[in-house]
Amino acid sequence: QVQLAESGGGLVQAGGSLRLSCVVSGSTSSSYIMGWFRQAPGKEREFVGGISRSGGSISYADSVKGRFTISRDSAKNTVYLQMNSLRPEDTAVYYCAAAASPFVRSRTSEYRYWGQGTQVTVSS
Repeated sequence: QVQLAESGGGLVQAGGSLRLSCVVSGSTSSSYIMGWFRQAPGKEREFVGGISRSGGSISYADSVKGRFTISRDSAKNTVYLQMNSLRPEDTAVYYCAAAASPFVRSRTSEYRYWGQGTQVTVSS
């Protein structure tokens, strides 16, 4: 059973930074593409970015390009989301997800495994 556990969320002022971590257990993380999603109150869950199995291919939503960076450490079975220049509109619950796909995917339906989420709140 693959399990994902996010951590690193919290409250930060606008312009600040946070780094989220997602630890994969029950399997080798390098077997999956990994995605980060977020969901704000009253809104649908949206794609933030994703990273391929090797880490050689990374995609980002336009809203976070240049501010967020995804990376993975296969030795630690962990994927990271470094978030810089945070804005109030980045406030959401952030989820990591895993999919057994050869390519990075952006739709929630394409991910099989999900973490429980971690809250990120950006104050103005």
